[in-house]
Amino acid sequence: MRVGILGTGGMADALGTQWRRAGHDVLTGGRSGGLRRAAEHGTDAVLLAVPYAAVVDVVGGLAGVLRGRVLIDCTNPVGPDFGLLTAGGPAAAERIAAAAPDAHVVKGFNLCHVGVWRLTPPVFDGRPLAVPLCGDDEAALSVVRRLVRDLGCAPLDAGGLDRAQLLEATAALLIRLWVGEGADAQAIAPPSAYARG
Repeated sequence: MRVGILGTGGMADALGTQWRRAGHDVLTGGRSGGLRRAAEHGTDAVLLAVPYAAVVDVVGGLAGVLRGRVLIDCTNPVGPDFGLLTAGGPAAAERIAAAAPDAHVVKGFNLCHVGVWRLTPPVFDGRPLAVPLCGDDEAALSVVRRLVRDLGCAPLDAGGLDRAQLLEATAALLIRLWVGEGADAQAIAPPSAYARG
């Protein structure tokens, strides 16, 4: 697949490196002029990997190029003291979709630190990492599921884009626990056999 990556930071590098390793044609571009070229390159998918404060401006400026594209939002609107900057809504992913209304936005890859995405593959105690995805377009979700599997991970359907704020809030909570408290946040969820009652 042809994948464009908007951004040149850690997430762009980690995911881009893994997708190249899986055989995809990946082009990364930064704010110094390569964003449009990367968006144009991403005929199969475009990863939005810029700081949350810049996402609406970046996407709005590329709305024409992003028309019909699968746009993957891995951003986290987390501010000081690990607070959710979009509390009360709309979610970051919904704001991105409003800025590029003809793109097919999928929320995903936002729950883990960049170091996890550098693992080949991210498998813990024999279990592949699960990646929740939120989106409204089935064809777009199918593309992103393939990109998840190409990392050695398991895609999870987490609902439509209207549920993206739940993923973003989950990220804010996990970041606070991991970074702010030094806690083993994975320990908050019981094995699935015990989660159903």
